[in-house]
This record gives sequence, structure tokens and C-alpha cells, in this order.
Amino acid sequence: MTDFDIAAPLGAALAGKGYASLTSVQQAVLAPDAQGRDLLVSAQTGSGKTVAFGLAMAEGILNGDTSGMLAAPLALAIAPTRELALQVARELGWLYEKAGFQVATCVGGMDFRTERRALDRGAQIVVGTPGRLRDHLERGSLDLSCLRACVLDEADEMLDLGFREDLEFILTAAPADRRTLMFSATVPPAIARLAAEFQRDALRVVAGGEARQHGDIAYRALNVTTRDRENAIFNILRFYEARTAIVFCKTRANVNHLLARMGNRGFRVVALSGELSQQERTHALQALRDGRAQVCIATDVAARGIDLPGLELVIHADLPTNSDTLLHRSGRTGRAGAKGVSALIVTPAEIKKAQRLLQGARVEAEWGGAPSADEVRARDDARMLDHPALAADPGDEAEAGARLLDRFGPAQVAAAFVRLWREGRPAPEELMETTRPDAPGAGARAPRGDFGDAAWFALSVGHEGRAEARWLLPKICEAGGITRDAIGAIRVRQTETFVQISAADAPRFGDGVELEPGLSMRRLPGEPMLDCPEGAQVRRPLAGPRKPKPAPRDDAPASARETAPAPTRDAALPRRAWADPAAKAQPAPTGERPVRKAGKAAGKPGGKPAKAPFKPRPAGGAGKPVRPGKPPRR
Repeated sequence: MTDFDIAAPLGAALAGKGYASLTSVQQAVLAPDAQGRDLLVSAQTGSGKTVAFGLAMAEGILNGDTSGMLAAPLALAIAPTRELALQVARELGWLYEKAGFQVATCVGGMDFRTERRALDRGAQIVVGTPGRLRDHLERGSLDLSCLRACVLDEADEMLDLGFREDLEFILTAAPADRRTLMFSATVPPAIARLAAEFQRDALRVVAGGEARQHGDIAYRALNVTTRDRENAIFNILRFYEARTAIVFCKTRANVNHLLARMGNRGFRVVALSGELSQQERTHALQALRDGRAQVCIATDVAARGIDLPGLELVIHADLPTNSDTLLHRSGRTGRAGAKGVSALIVTPAEIKKAQRLLQGARVEAEWGGAPSADEVRARDDARMLDHPALAADPGDEAEAGARLLDRFGPAQVAAAFVRLWREGRPAPEELMETTRPDAPGAGARAPRGDFGDAAWFALSVGHEGRAEARWLLPKICEAGGITRDAIGAIRVRQTETFVQISAADAPRFGDGVELEPGLSMRRLPGEPMLDCPEGAQVRRPLAGPRKPKPAPRDDAPASARETAPAPTRDAALPRRAWADPAAKAQPAPTGERPVRKAGKAAGKPGGKPAKAPFKPRPAGGAGKPVRPGKPPRR
């Protein structure tokens, strides 16, 4: 640190914290070309940027009155969340302690009157969230007239959370000659526009080593079936046995669901979400810091600013929405030279998305399956054998140990020790095997025409059930624990669907499986006849010609036996095409009735006699006209 011009009070504070060297972002803000200028800094989570902007703003605020008696603050730091603001306040507190500076916080969820009294007593540095800072400005309890430096920490996150209007209000209320330092993991167009509006000739600083994101973090992409998602999380926690772990979910509902599941299984777990009060959040974080809790389940926003000691494991229960969020989540671990693990839970339908996220974050992940129950038990046994108590010299416990051996014997005592070791730990879960994406032949999809050996399955839904390939694909992958590369053709017919599964993965489905209630999948003995009309693929015999009408019996009337024979149809024609519809529409010859059916033509033997034309009644209401062939009533 001797190569940089650091104020004596700050240098003493860094030495007291054990700083032997500065990180790349800390060196960049102290470079000669950055002195006195506005800065737009790209720095990833965990790179030491809080100390970096603390050092950067020292040039302007330490040159003034350092007696600690100024009523108006000299520096202002704005953070997107309460946790991050409180963390920044703690870091700046010890950094400026020897300079005699007071640090006040203004964050949502805290007592407004307490914050106002702290501002009235005099604070040289104020740290807060955008909404609460604006409240203090509008009520007159915060005076920015003496402000010399303003820091925007996690500026991209503040814009994502909708704080742009509040930020513009705060920056407009500050003096125009202040220094504005913006720290952001990424610099999207919105951040660039904000910097152009409120900064003067800002120096763009990219922290060194940004191309190599989080070198102390080992990324694991674990391919699991959808039904094993939660069980895989349990096994990962048991496998690594991290001092502190954090599990990220997308929504508060997912956080609450996983909290209940893990609590029932015996994990020491707390949750962080937006619905908790500040007191509840503080108690949860304190439980993690003092060891009463081991696992924290949180949403992305709630986890901003979390700095937990010994955080060795990050689990992405739900994949993040973009690569920047992946880096923010993973940056909770692997800090200050410590090692950490970032594990992504990837279902077969999410493999491509996970690959895009990792590629966008420019990190390499090791693909594989989640730890199995046997692997968890083996790791437990290894920890048991390496326990320091087994290698320590016998002390006062030697006499009690000797009595145990004399009474129960070595085998019984050792077995009891193993049972006690395993008793307080949640039992591991049995997981279904999945196909690894990097397995031979799984990396690239083979052409459909050359899919190779495969088996065919029939699904009990088709066009009538609004079936689509994109809807069926994840369900099939989940049921068999396979990737989409193991699926060949998908042919949706009117009432059922045919799916081609590679021969190596077909045994996973057996003779059939139920994908969900009302949707079953059964294996076919061979390849279906997809080029046949609907209904032919079920291998039913085709419908033949109509059976001929039975001949009249010998005892039938002569008129019936002499009926003209029914016209025959051409067997090669369709069933409904042998009778020409156009012939029915042709008018009958004059004086004759059209022939409707065989044997019923007027005037033919065996047929019904033709109806006589209608005759009106005689005048005066004499009797009804008598039909031919019908005797009159008497």
C-alpha cells in the first residue's frame, strides 16, 4: 500500500484490519488520473468496492473540517437495500473511525425519529436508501449544502428497482461542484444516461481482472429431474456441510415453501424476503452470524448487501434471469481469498438456459449430477474419521472411556458413536439418475433422419387435447430423467402422440409411465405406421366392404323373392363414394317418381303401389277420398 497516497487515518485503519495489499478496484480509484474526478466504476460483488469508494472520497472530505462538529454531512452513500446500506455504514465506520468521523444511516424500516436525532447531532457521512433519504430531504432533516462527495453503490440495481426518480431528486438537491462516484457491476444504457446527466467528465474505470470472474468460486451445474429439485438441494447442503450457505429463489412464495420443507427436515434455516420487517431481517442475519442458523433462503433483492462470515456455499434453487444476477448471487461467497462453491440446480428443460447464463457470465462450470445418498453418507463418514476429537490426547474423559469399554466393549461403543454422529443430521435423499449434458453423444443433437436405435412410445393425448411438442417435451424429460437430446421425433396425431426415445434411455420408462394425472405413456412393440390414415397406427384391421344382404327365405312371399337385386358398389371406391350423389339430384322423367331405394319403385313387383294424386273433398262435406287398394269404412 506504500505505492498509493492514502490519508494517515485511513492507512492506520486498513493496517488494523490486516490489509497487506489493495484489490484491483481499490488501486484503480487511487490512480493519479482518478484524483479529484467523477468516476464510473465497474466492479463485481466481493471485489472490495466499499473500501474503494471510501478511499476515493477521502480526498475531498478529509481536506476540510475533520473535527466532527459539522452539522451538515460531507459525504453521502446511496445503496439499493437496507442490508447493503447497513453493511456500507459498518465498513465506512471502521475506515473513518480514526479520522473522528461519525456515520449515520437513513434506511427504510427503521425509526425515523432516531435517524433525525442522529442527523441533528452531526454526521460527516450519511448512508441510506433512496426512498428514506428523499423523505429526510423533503422534511428538512437532511441538509446537503456542504456535500463534497456522493456515492451510488449498485447503481444498476437501484435503477432496476425503480429508484431513478428518487436518485434524480437527491442528486439535484446536492451542490453542483460535488464529486459523484458511481459503482455498478454493469453499465447498461440507463446507467450511462444517468452518469452523463449528473457527472462531469467522468473517468470510466474497469476493475482489473474483470474478465476472470470470481476466481475463488467453483461453479457446479447439477442436472436433476424436476421432482428431485428440492431433494437435490438437501443433498448438496449435506454433502458440503458449509458453515453458512445461502439458497436463492425467485419469489417469496418459493422462499416460504422451501423454508417449511427444510425446517421439517431438521435444517437450521432462516429466510429473507421482502415481507419481513427490519427487526425480523436483523434477527435472521444475526442467527447466521452467531451460528444458530446454517442456511439462509432468500430472494435476489433481499440478499443484496448480505455479507456473512464463512459463507461457503451458494445454491441457485431457481435459475437467475440473467448472467449479471448469477454473478451477484455467486459473489456472496469466495470473498477475501476464501474459497466458495456456487451450485446451479438445472432440470433437463433448463439445460440450454443454464449454458447461456454461464456463457454470458464468462465462467466455466463443472457439469454433473447432484450428490447421491451414498455419496453424502461417504462424505459424512470421512468427516467423522477426521474429527479433531479422535486425534486429541485423552484428558479427563479417559477414565469414563475406560468404563465404557469395560462395560460395553469396543464394537458397541464405536457403533454408538457412529449413531450419535449421524443422529443430528438430516437423512440424505435418494435421487433418480439423469443423463449428463456432457456425456458422449449428448452434446450435439443428431439429425432426425439418423437418430439411431430407438423405441417408440404412445401418449394418450393428441390434437384434440391441444397437445404440442413443446408442452410434452419437458414432461417426458422429467418422467425419465433424460435430456431432450435423448428424444427423437414427436408426432402429434388426432387422439394420441408418438414419441421416439433412444434405445439407451428407453428402459427408464419401462412398459409405461404416467406423466401426470390423465396423461400416460406406453411403449409400443414396434414402429407405428405414421404414413397411414388416422386410426391405422393402432394396428386394427381395416374396414372391409359391406356384408351382402341376406337372400329371401324360401317361405317368403313371391313378391319379396322377385324383388330387383340391390345395386352393387365397386369395392375399390370409398364407402360413401359408390353412390353418386349427383345422380340423386337429377330430376326424374316426366310422369315417373324418382327411385329412392331398391325394391320400392312404383309399379314394380314387390314394391309399394304409387300414391294416387290428392283428390279434394266433394262439395258439401261428403266423405273423405278413398285411397286405392284400401276398402272403404262401413
